[in-house]
Amino acid sequence: QVQLVESGGGLVQPGESLRLSCVTSGNVFRLYAMGWYRQAPGKQRELVATITNYADSVKGRFTISRDNAKNTMYLQMNNLKPEDTAVYYCNARWLTQDCWGQGTQVTVSS
Repeated sequence: QVQLVESGGGLVQPGESLRLSCVTSGNVFRLYAMGWYRQAPGKQRELVATITNYADSVKGRFTISRDNAKNTMYLQMNNLKPEDTAVYYCNARWLTQDCWGQGTQVTVSS
């Protein structure tokens, strides 16, 4: 069973930064296509970033990266805005498998 464990969320003020982490097993990290999604209250889950693609709303502010030695994917989020408030999910896909972490809450508020 694929396990994805997110961490790093929290409450920050507009303009501040956070870094999210997603840890998984080595096999998943090597085989699966991974990315970050988010879901705000009352809205559908949306793509935030993959290694090759960013949502227009986060381009220039968010950066996705991977540490292969630690089987960890990161999402560096700078210049956070109130509209970035959401639960952020780590996603891993391979063949017919579409796996999700439990999510981590990010709240941007003054």
